[in-house]
Amino acid sequence: MAGSPEAAEEAEQGPEPSAGGTVRRGKRAAPRAAAPQAAKLSRAELYKPPTSEELNQLKETEDLFHSSLLRLQIEELLKEVTLKETKKKKIDAFLHEINSLLSAIPETPETELTDQAWLSKDVKVPFLQVPFNVKGRFHFVPPAELKVVGSYLLGTCIRPEINVDIAVTMPREIFQDKDNLNQRYHRKRALYLSHIAQHLSKEKLFGSVKFAYMNSNHLKPILLLRPQGKDEKMVTVRLHACPDSGLFKPSRFYPSKNNIRTAWFMEQSTPKEGTTEPPTPHYNNSILCDTVMLSHLHFLSNAATDFPGMKDGLALLKVWLNQRQLSKGLGCFSGFLVSMLVAYLLMKRKIVKMMSGYQVLRSTLQFLATTDLSVTGISLAKDADPSLPALDDFHQAFEVVFVDPSGLVNLCADMTASKYHQVQFEAKRSMEILDDRMVDGFQVLLMTPKPMLKTFDHVFHLKHVSKLQGTCKKMQLLNELMDRGGNYVAVALPFVVSLLARGLSRRAQLVAHSLPQIPEWPIDAEPPKHKDVGPVTFGLLFVPEFAASTLEKGPQADHPEALEFRTFWGEKSELRRFQDGSICEAVVWEASTVYQKRLISEQIVRHLLKLHADIPESSICYAGALLDSVISTGKEEQGTGEEAMVSVVCSYDDLSRKLWSLKELPLTVTAVQGVHPALRYTDVFPPIPMKPIYSFHTKSKHLLLPSEEKPCPAYITPLKIICHMEGSGQWPQDKGAIKRIKAAFHLQLAELLQQQHQLVCRPAVTYTDVYKDGYVFRLQVAYHREPLILKEVVTPEGMLKYQDTEESQQLELETLHLPYLTSSLHGLQQQHPVFGSTSRLAKRWISAQLLSDSISEECVDLLVAFLFLHPAPFTPPSSPQVGFLRFLNLLATFDWKNNPLIVNLNTGLTDSDCTEIKNKFVAARSRLPVMFLATPKDQCSSMWTRERPSAQILQRLVLLASESLRALEEQLMDPLSEQDVKMVFRPPLDIYDVLIHLNPNQIPRHLESVDRPAKSVSRGVVKNSSAMNILFPVVDYDPVQLYLQELRDAFDDLALFFYDKHGGEVIAVLWKPSSFQPQPFKVSNMKGRKVTTLNNELVCIPNVEAILEDFEILGEGLVKNVEARMEKWTI
Repeated sequence: MAGSPEAAEEAEQGPEPSAGGTVRRGKRAAPRAAAPQAAKLSRAELYKPPTSEELNQLKETEDLFHSSLLRLQIEELLKEVTLKETKKKKIDAFLHEINSLLSAIPETPETELTDQAWLSKDVKVPFLQVPFNVKGRFHFVPPAELKVVGSYLLGTCIRPEINVDIAVTMPREIFQDKDNLNQRYHRKRALYLSHIAQHLSKEKLFGSVKFAYMNSNHLKPILLLRPQGKDEKMVTVRLHACPDSGLFKPSRFYPSKNNIRTAWFMEQSTPKEGTTEPPTPHYNNSILCDTVMLSHLHFLSNAATDFPGMKDGLALLKVWLNQRQLSKGLGCFSGFLVSMLVAYLLMKRKIVKMMSGYQVLRSTLQFLATTDLSVTGISLAKDADPSLPALDDFHQAFEVVFVDPSGLVNLCADMTASKYHQVQFEAKRSMEILDDRMVDGFQVLLMTPKPMLKTFDHVFHLKHVSKLQGTCKKMQLLNELMDRGGNYVAVALPFVVSLLARGLSRRAQLVAHSLPQIPEWPIDAEPPKHKDVGPVTFGLLFVPEFAASTLEKGPQADHPEALEFRTFWGEKSELRRFQDGSICEAVVWEASTVYQKRLISEQIVRHLLKLHADIPESSICYAGALLDSVISTGKEEQGTGEEAMVSVVCSYDDLSRKLWSLKELPLTVTAVQGVHPALRYTDVFPPIPMKPIYSFHTKSKHLLLPSEEKPCPAYITPLKIICHMEGSGQWPQDKGAIKRIKAAFHLQLAELLQQQHQLVCRPAVTYTDVYKDGYVFRLQVAYHREPLILKEVVTPEGMLKYQDTEESQQLELETLHLPYLTSSLHGLQQQHPVFGSTSRLAKRWISAQLLSDSISEECVDLLVAFLFLHPAPFTPPSSPQVGFLRFLNLLATFDWKNNPLIVNLNTGLTDSDCTEIKNKFVAARSRLPVMFLATPKDQCSSMWTRERPSAQILQRLVLLASESLRALEEQLMDPLSEQDVKMVFRPPLDIYDVLIHLNPNQIPRHLESVDRPAKSVSRGVVKNSSAMNILFPVVDYDPVQLYLQELRDAFDDLALFFYDKHGGEVIAVLWKPSSFQPQPFKVSNMKGRKVTTLNNELVCIPNVEAILEDFEILGEGLVKNVEARMEKWTI
């Protein structure tokens, strides 16, 4: 094969020696191989000074990598993705066989291009021949030469997809004079490949022979060959037909020249008088690409000689591009393009041949981050030949410009400016990550995939791509259609994206689109049409400050730009007077709630696409906020409860001011701290102001009690507040006495609030409930020395010592840690407005999976906070939905067993603190909780996960999260199937042994269920926040929770109970496997068991019938029926 000299040369050199003292290491290792005992090294060997190469390596590790670990990770990754020698030999043998087969294909007689009867019926020409009629003649002659080109020879191809490119040179005699015109060359190329396909498909050598479009470009079909049998996945050989060098005059293909005649394309018999033909730069570029394949190979192999770092650097860059979905499709940033870019940087001396792979990666990302090729293009052409087109000529014809060494081909011809800006954005973000010592750069940059759904805040799909034909008409893009061979998707996409980018310029920092991709197809099938690319997806990345603004302010009415603003926004634009007295054009979007404001971008997208691109609203599937409905609050105007949350916090602020200013208290209040989730914006369903209807309750003195005849009253949640009193010598030192003093304070607080502020209060021993603005606040007095006094223990010797007790830890948690956590997360909500909603979605999902009792609310809040504080490689979420998807991803992919999750609240941890936490964690792993969360105030005990989740629950959570994520991604990325996204909020009940069905009338939060009940019961309250003198409502009364508590107290040793506290109608029961083992008969363990004989011995086994009966008796009036699934368990 003509390409083999280089392959042979490479094989002689053998694999590149990896940087570092490999030779010396080999010497030391040699004796070990010979004999099992450890090698004795002489003193001189042991203390031998390091070689210059080793010194270099140490210096590089210190300067470049944050740690030697990063270096090792990168070396491992490179081993993983490079091609093994054994595979190379197999591939070479396969290539030699292809070579001999191709030269033996017979010629065909000459026919007109349009007469394709000579082709067998089993092969369809892989080209959309529209219009069909074209002049020219064709006959097949075996290839003039075959050359392996591309990454395989350079040694830069990476697994898992090994592609070997072969340039099949078509002989000169099959071409005529004017083959550069009207797609004649492209059609000959397609016929040439069809004839090859027809012959190769009969050979036993190949597992499959298929067609594909090169980078999904309709003008460039290629032939894919794969070996037979189990090696089919090993390699794909791609045959590219290309012309003999010197066949065409390059000057015919300058970007300003025309090679497609309008009359031919529009199928008119004669060209119109006096029309000038438009330039066809993309068409010209596609022919030129074929003529320079071999020269590109030589150019790259010169760059790669004596430069082992280039291979490694390219492998890393390709992995980086693959993880970001940038390397496949029409206008992608392909591996070939990135190789040319590295060669350019080498030519400009931004990279030198001494560099390692990691340095090549950094230098390339740095260049991409700081250079905008859509504004200032670059060229590989060395000497400026005045006859060649200038960079400006390329800029007029193409959006992104990178010219090859011949000075003729734009390597980025198909790329949109938007796609390049995405690459640039990713490169900037990656450089920030590499420079951040707190982030594991390797894991984040090279091992984390970034699909559009998790990367962008809002995603929407253009369902029916065929609508873009109307866009081309509306925008008058006929010349571009001729240039692109009728591919209306490729023509309209850049215009549509720039339209959206202009409309969202303040709101979105990035408007990106998916790359149109067309899968390969069998040779006997018709080639895919333009509409077969499937839906096109767009992603928006918001600027959080402006994303939700309702106003688009334009220029002043008398300025010339005002007309342009009016034509851009259409009838939405109107004149408005602003406070500064100016009269300007402006667009105001309708949105009253936070939820609607988040969706203003949807209004803009739909409006602009309809107005300027003729795309109807029905063709747009906007998947930005489909999940928000799960946390929306009932039937009021569309909102997700953010407003309710704000009014709770306002009421709380007012109450705390009143507490501070109370007169006549013996000690002053030093601090008031909220601990309820609603006060940190993460309560799934925020409390709504309520006033009880007396007729629904039983009255007793100053209180209301639930009535037996009526449905259970609506659930009123007490909002817990910790009230710190000042220290004083008057406080007693005895724990019993402290409790009494606190009880006295609770009574006095109630009395004073009633006298001074006319608030209705209900004191109790351990708290005081205050009814204010329709909410109930639960005040709990705290004294800062009480936890210390609870820790006092007197030893038998009479010594006083301090040690943690259950009681002291609980009190510290309630009065110190929880208020601190609440205020930290309240602060986080101010920085990231969607933190609360994301956390609420996460908790709603956990509750829907019946696991809310198995994991604490604080733990979920911290997991969600992690996504905002450490978002790398993403940006912090700006929509609840993307935050929720990343939450599921974190649960499913984090290595809980081997790593602590460090949540750096208020950036209270330094780099060294994190290292220390990790080291302590590894040392004490077996004694620590299965899910370990470290925060600045809680570095080594993980207090929020100490009790729960258990290992089994965590395992179940991880499984549910990965399944939910998979299902959601499928639904949200497939706009054509109408699926219900609430599916992941409906738990699978088939794994449970017993289901206890409840009576909806007695479920106070029935309206919160995922699927809202069709008719709801009146619950005896009205929404009202102004009532003052009322009887105190029923607080914190949820019959289901009380029933659950009784079940757990009674049957804890036999079963686990699961329930969705937000309106679930089922309690699911799982028997504990251990409880079904027969136990020896003892009077003490007879609870819930019956006696039976087994092998002539008396044993106890669970009395299941009686237990199921107990379930019903305990829940009389609440339980509808108990469904036992006998087939699932046996005794």
